[in-house]
Amino acid sequence: MSDAIIIAAEPRELSGKGAARAVRRTKKIPGVIYGEKQAPTLIQLDPRVLWAQLNKPGFFTQLFAIDLGNGVTERALARDVQFHPVSDQPLHVDFLRVSADHAVHVKVPVHVINETLSPGVKKGGVVNLELHEIELSCSPEAIPHQIEIDLTGVEIGHSIHLKDIALPAGAKPYHVSGEITVISISAPTVAAGGTDEAAAATPDAAG
Repeated sequence: MSDAIIIAAEPRELSGKGAARAVRRTKKIPGVIYGEKQAPTLIQLDPRVLWAQLNKPGFFTQLFAIDLGNGVTERALARDVQFHPVSDQPLHVDFLRVSADHAVHVKVPVHVINETLSPGVKKGGVVNLELHEIELSCSPEAIPHQIEIDLTGVEIGHSIHLKDIALPAGAKPYHVSGEITVISISAPTVAAGGTDEAAAATPDAAG
């Protein structure tokens, strides 16, 4: 579940590319908070604050409490970060304003655990992760940082479907069928060409 992390930001007045460049010249990262049928709030952040969160897992599933000073706080989810194509430095960040009364749609990464406890994996089976993330509809407080798939006891030929996975209370798949395969273990494949290599290594009897 997501407990809101408090991050500090400052309001800014001007919008547009020129204003954003001016913010970056002050060594700050421009951003915006939008949604909930309210006017967008233009902000700027210390890059160290943003990097501290980007370096943690689950940045886009983390609920933030953005402290704008003077007792003003916006609850939001990060929706997009633009990076410089060469330096890889963040150029702009978008936040979606959220309310505890409204469900949000969020893509949550899938994490596989206990592969070593799978008989199928021990026999050389290949783990096929069909869905790397699952889009859920849930309240902001119920967003999981990841969805764990436990492979304990899973044999070759077995598939785990979305309907087989326990989701947090109040969370449900968004526009995804419960019948969809999330992960499966297939039989090991024999390397092709082994027979040809052996034949090539055998001297030609007719020669």
